[in-house]
Amino acid sequence: MLTTACGTGIEVTEHVGEKDVRKAIEHAGANQSRVTLNAFVDSVSAWRQGKLFRVVDNQARLLFARSRDFDIDTVQLAGHTLSFQGYDTGDIYDNRNTVNLIFKDTDGGKTYVYRTGKTIDEFSPSFSIPMLVDMDMVNHIARQVVGNDYYIRTPIWYDRQSEQMRDGRHFIKVHIDSVLPGNAVMPLRVLFTTIDNNERAMVWVSDNASTMRGRDFDALFDAVDPHLFYTTISDENWERITRAQVVEGMTKEECRLALGNPKHINESADQSGLREYWYYDGGAYLFFVNGVLRQFRK
Repeated sequence: MLTTACGTGIEVTEHVGEKDVRKAIEHAGANQSRVTLNAFVDSVSAWRQGKLFRVVDNQARLLFARSRDFDIDTVQLAGHTLSFQGYDTGDIYDNRNTVNLIFKDTDGGKTYVYRTGKTIDEFSPSFSIPMLVDMDMVNHIARQVVGNDYYIRTPIWYDRQSEQMRDGRHFIKVHIDSVLPGNAVMPLRVLFTTIDNNERAMVWVSDNASTMRGRDFDALFDAVDPHLFYTTISDENWERITRAQVVEGMTKEECRLALGNPKHINESADQSGLREYWYYDGGAYLFFVNGVLRQFRK
């Protein structure tokens, strides 16, 4: 969510210490340090012949019109690349000339037709075909982020080979290695390597046309160390936060950064002060007295 070399109004010289930088960044505010990627905008009318799409699910075969050239019920398209060949307006619905998109399988040579039910003027710039990932969009994102260093915001990582979920860390610096086609829900895979110990993993990322807005690249990565915005948190506790760990004595803000927002909170007050229970999924809870963690179960 942060942009590299964002405008914080800081001119760093040898006379400016780390504390001065932290103060200036904190004063500038987190919004100025968000990653701002250029949105991918395209339209069917502008598609060129040869534009490529990666099929990420075998169910995509159900999108295409039946043909004598193949059995649409059994054809296996996942992992194949389709090349856009153009379109025709052969179908007429409600006196409207609707568009049929024509694709050729670069792996098998067969031609597939996707009947859109739309006229050429009805396509929005965010139009996408289910289970097909636009390789122009993938390359558009890759050109902006590959080779850059960011701070990852999510501890939910995935193994590059098996694609199984694994525990990760958040708020640590990583290097973006590549951006690849994703799956039917998340069209992008972002592969990265941690700077401190060369740990390799990946995350699933949505694109600007997806309804999964909380998984955009700018929601998962920062360009400035988030610790700079929390100057009162010790290095020791920040290390715990990056590993999603809490210990007694941590503040509510430190616990929220470590574990995220709770599902619900119960509050009460007595002679000892304000008592709060934060409840998380799976039976985990945190117990605070006057804003300080006194007990927890993960």
